[in-house]
This record gives sequence, structure tokens and C-alpha cells, in this order.
Amino acid sequence: MTVMVALLRGVNVGGATRVPMADLRRVVSEVGYGAVRTYVNSGNVLLTTGGTDTEEVATVLRAAFAEAFDLAPDVVVRTREELHAVVGANPFLDRDDDPTHHHVVFLPGTQVARVPDVEVTGPEDLAAVGRELYLYLPQGIGRSELAARLSRRGGPRGTSRNWRTVTTLARMADETS
Repeated sequence: MTVMVALLRGVNVGGATRVPMADLRRVVSEVGYGAVRTYVNSGNVLLTTGGTDTEEVATVLRAAFAEAFDLAPDVVVRTREELHAVVGANPFLDRDDDPTHHHVVFLPGTQVARVPDVEVTGPEDLAAVGRELYLYLPQGIGRSELAARLSRRGGPRGTSRNWRTVTTLARMADETS
């Protein structure tokens, strides 16, 4: 079985799109995935599947959520191995170990990430590695000028997670069978 993590964009954040995690787990199970678990209340789902195609899983989940909840959040899926590669590739961990300063934007699709055309002023920083964007925000995301600039420019499409969530999901993926 392949362990995967599905990350839903904009679920239970900011009050706009509310989905109880029990209902989310039920829908994921009903479409045939196993060992379904969620982490925190913001659309992080661990699951197992007999396949290996993350894009197929994202498509199935998008359709299932649209039918069950009358909404179609963006869904980004990574395998356990891909998630561990994301953890290992963070270029900013040498700056400090505060998990509130590190964020990852998981981009949909299979294309390699590119750094968006946005002004980056130190000490904040931005890097593209693989299919992810890494943000170093030493004042936190709420006070970040870089995060605000990225938000105003309408992108990048994807879903952001703080470092604590990323590393916890990787640990949980290791515990999932």
C-alpha cells in the first residue's frame, strides 16, 4: 500500500469553508482509501491506496468533496516518500529552528516550482525546490510582507503549511500502514 497525504486548500481557515474532519474522513473512506486520518482542523488527510498516482488521488478527492460538501477545494497530494523529500530539502533550516518561521507551499500538478516574480526583502526569503516553494518568515506569516505580496498577486496556487504541520504529517505518514 502507498501512504499519501492530501492537503486541502482553504478548508477551515478564515471561516469561509467549514468541513468537519469526521465528515472529511468519512468521504475519503467512502471513495475507497484506507487508514484515513486527519491532522488538525485544516484539511490534512493521511490515507493509503493500492495505486501510486498522486494526481489521480487528487482528482478523485476533488470530485468526492464537490459531491459531498458542495465545494471543490484545491487538493494537493504527496506520497510519504515525497513528503520526506520536502522535509529534507528545506533550504532555510540553517537559519533557525523555530517552526513558526518556516512554511512550505505545496503546488499542484507535476511541474517543477519556479520562484514567482515578487519582491523579497531580507531577512525574509523564498526558494523553489522540486514542486514546492519554501518561505522563511522570521516575523511569522501574519506579519510577513512577503506573504502579503504573494497573496496580493494571486498566487502561487497551492496550499501552504507551517513547518510543524509538515514535519508532523511526515511522522504520521511513517506511522500509517
